[in-house]
Amino acid sequence: MSIEDIKDYVSRNRARHEQELAGWIGVPSVSATGEGMPEAAEHAKGLLAASGLAPRVVETGGWPLVTGHAPGPEGSPHVVVYGHYDVQPTGPLEQWDSPPFEAAIRDGRMYGRGTGDNKGQHFAQLLAVRALLASEQGLPCSVTVLLDGEEEIGSPHLAATLAGMRADLDADVAVWSDGPVHDSYEPTVLLGVRGVVSFEITVRGPDSALHSGNWGNVAANPAWELVWLLSTMRAPDGRILVEGHDTGTTELTTAERAALDALPVAPRELLAGVGLDRMDAYPARPEQSGDAGVNERLALPTFSINSLTCLDGQDHRSVIPSVAIARCDMRLAIGQRAATVADAVRRHVAARLPHVEVAFEAMMEPSRTLPDAPYAQAVLDGVNATADKPALFAPAMGGSLPIAGLTDGLGLPCYGIPLANVDERNHAPNENFELARFHDGIVTAAAVLRSIGGAL
Repeated sequence: MSIEDIKDYVSRNRARHEQELAGWIGVPSVSATGEGMPEAAEHAKGLLAASGLAPRVVETGGWPLVTGHAPGPEGSPHVVVYGHYDVQPTGPLEQWDSPPFEAAIRDGRMYGRGTGDNKGQHFAQLLAVRALLASEQGLPCSVTVLLDGEEEIGSPHLAATLAGMRADLDADVAVWSDGPVHDSYEPTVLLGVRGVVSFEITVRGPDSALHSGNWGNVAANPAWELVWLLSTMRAPDGRILVEGHDTGTTELTTAERAALDALPVAPRELLAGVGLDRMDAYPARPEQSGDAGVNERLALPTFSINSLTCLDGQDHRSVIPSVAIARCDMRLAIGQRAATVADAVRRHVAARLPHVEVAFEAMMEPSRTLPDAPYAQAVLDGVNATADKPALFAPAMGGSLPIAGLTDGLGLPCYGIPLANVDERNHAPNENFELARFHDGIVTAAAVLRSIGGAL
């Protein structure tokens, strides 16, 4: 099956594929609350079977991992395809233009929770397998698909589950499709992801809110204590001040830095697209000036405040609040370890406000594959076969995925092929996937499998 044959297959089945995707979006799968998760695992199993893979539900101790396998020619490479079937909570329903779990098509996009993150993208990978199996030549390589049910809560059981499946996953290479394409819309192959440590800092004060006149200067104010604590964790110039958080951080190689330098940079347009006219504070390297550090920022450690609240129901009363909470995350660069970062945060907080509570949530390790790793050129060639310009390597995606279980745990080179539009609004209301990109993604995913299998 040539690339043109694959395009023809996708064109002929366009309506059917969109209908199947809409059905998948219509199955809630919120791992954080459990909404729809058992039904979603069964639906995922059915999609794998319909795509020609032998499905299996693997218990993990949490939400299950759903896998599927299809053999290729004897001696051909074995490719692992990672995706996740769980999604984020919907957020404020009034901010959605259509119900989040009822797929809606408007202006060439499908809207609904999970369209881009990640149901639409891993479904494109499944349809690529289906297209290849429908050809006379069949699959050019063996394929095992892994659909994670816990990615949106940090995949706490995935690494151990994969370690227990080592014999089944005696593979050669792994690929995944998640996140948006590069901001420039240039075709890009991602070589890694940053890790993440998410946590909440809770400062408690009086048993209930107190009148700010009667108690001001007398009662400890948890909101001021929290603001002060946060100010000790990140400097105005962007430096992270949590001692020990960067232990083990590894410098980018010459090849990785060259890949970063080759990525297009359009910061003004990037910021304007999200309604901003300024960039975050950042401790630039001496050799950098102007826009040179934009892409590098997405490969280095971060400290973000995700939200601040006093649990006042937005009343904004003249009170000293009884509690103040900050939800934060730190993105981890290559060499950092989640446990080390968490310990550093604990020590920092305990040394300054011992009465503060810190609760850790999602944790993922960073993952790295080098530009000259096995199958790197084959993946790049596969993407190039369907792109209108040569694809670029990006050393790391700004976001996080639990693929360290594949790279570090199983020793597999791992390559990201993002398919979704830059403005997919993943994790936000009105999440969407451009349908042209969905259908093109099927072709790209099939081309990559053909290239890895030596058929391109």
